[in-house]
Amino acid sequence: MPGTPESPRAHGTTGTPESPGTHGTTGTPESPGTHGAPEASGPRECPGAPAPAASCEAPEPVEPARAPEIASPAPARRLAAVRRGPADPVKSLMHRHRELCERAVDPLEVAAGLEAHGVTDRAAARYRHRDVFSLAEELFARVPGVVAAPAKGPDAPERDVANRAAWSLRALVPGAACVATVGALGLTEGALGGRARIAIAVAGGLVALAGLALGLRSGPLYAEGRSSGAAKVYGCWLLGYVLYGEPLLDQVLSGGPEGPWALTPAPLLGLALSLAPATWCAHLFSVHAHRRLIRSRALEEFAAGVRPLLFGVVALHLCALSGLLYLAHAGYGGGGAYVGAAALGVLLLLARLLTVHGFPGLAVGGMAVACAVEALAPALVLAGRLPGLHVLARPVDVLVMASGTGSVPAVACGAAALGLLAAATVVLSRASAHTTARPVDEGPAVA
Repeated sequence: MPGTPESPRAHGTTGTPESPGTHGTTGTPESPGTHGAPEASGPRECPGAPAPAASCEAPEPVEPARAPEIASPAPARRLAAVRRGPADPVKSLMHRHRELCERAVDPLEVAAGLEAHGVTDRAAARYRHRDVFSLAEELFARVPGVVAAPAKGPDAPERDVANRAAWSLRALVPGAACVATVGALGLTEGALGGRARIAIAVAGGLVALAGLALGLRSGPLYAEGRSSGAAKVYGCWLLGYVLYGEPLLDQVLSGGPEGPWALTPAPLLGLALSLAPATWCAHLFSVHAHRRLIRSRALEEFAAGVRPLLFGVVALHLCALSGLLYLAHAGYGGGGAYVGAAALGVLLLLARLLTVHGFPGLAVGGMAVACAVEALAPALVLAGRLPGLHVLARPVDVLVMASGTGSVPAVACGAAALGLLAAATVVLSRASAHTTARPVDEGPAVA
C-alpha cells in the first residue's frame, strides 16, 4: 500500500540505506550525493531506539547570520593593532630636535640638522613625509623660533662687493711678497753680502707668512676657529719640504748630508701665487652648493649635484696652479718638484675645504699622512746604512731611480690628496656640511 514502510519512494519520507538517490530526502552515510534539501521530519532516529528524543549525532551549531559590517571581527582587531602608536609621529621628533628648530633661520637649516643626526629620506617616510626637506618644513612651521636681533650692516650688494674686494686683495699678499723678494734678491746679486741677502729673504718670507695667515682668517677660506695647531704644524712641514726636502734627499742618497742645503724656491713661489685662485675656487664651491641646496627637494638630488661641482672646483684649481707653477719655474730658472708641488696645492685646498665645512679631523689626517711619508723617505735611507737593514732603503731607491727625488713628495701629497678627495666626495655632498660654512661673501666682523 502507498505510504507504508514497504513503499520507500513515498514523498516526504526518509530514505533507507538501499535508496541512495531518493528525491527530497537527506542522504545516509552510503548516499553522500543526494540532492540537497534539509530534513523535513526533524532529527533522525536511531533504528531500534526506544525513545525518539535520543539522537545518534549531535547537530552542528549553526552560526547566526551577521550584518556585513560586523560579520568579520578579526580584520577589525588587526586594524586596531596596526593603528596602535602615536597619532602624531612628528611630535616626538619635534621634541627631540626642538632646539635645532628654534635656532634655525629657514627649513633648509632644519633639514641639514636632521641629516646630521642620521635622518634620511627613507627615515622621513616613517613620519609620513616623502623626504627630509618636507619633514623639515613641517618642523620649522610647528616650532616657534627664537627671535634674533636684526642684522646690522650695509645692504647685501654693497657688502658683497666690499668683502669680495677685501679678501681678494688679502689673498694676493703672499704671492706679491714672494715675487718682490725674488726680484730684490735678483737685483742685489753681487752687490750685497750674504747676510744682507739672507735678511731680505727672511723679511720677504715673514711678510708672505703674515699674508697667508691674514688670508686664512677671512673670506671663503676662513674656518671660524676650526683649524687646529696640528694642522698648522703639518702645513709648515709640507711647505718647508717644498723648499728644502728635495736637496736634503739628494744629499742623503749620495752619502750625506754634507754642507749647506740648496734651496728650491720656484715651487714655493707658485704655491704662494695660487692662494688667490684657491680662495676663489672655495668661494665658487660654497655659493653654488648653497644655491643647489635651495633648489633641491631631496638629499640624493643635492648630493648628485654637489659631487660634480666639487670635482670641477678641484680641476679648476689644479689648472690654475699648474699654470702658475710653470711660470714660476720659467721665471726662476727651474728647480724643485713640479708634480709634487701641484699635488701639494690640491691637498691644501681639499684640507681647507674640509676644515671650513666642519670636518677638520679629516683634513689633519690627510696632511699627517703626507708628512709621514715625506719624513719616512730619508729615514729609511739612513736606516738602510745599518748592517743587515739595507732592504729598508730599497723602496726609496727604486722610486728615486725611476722618477727622481721629486717623486717622493709627488707620491706623498698625491696619495693624501686622493684620499681627501674621496672623503670630501662623501661628506661635502651632505646638506649639513653647508650650514656650518658661509654660503655667501661673508667675512669676520673686522672685514
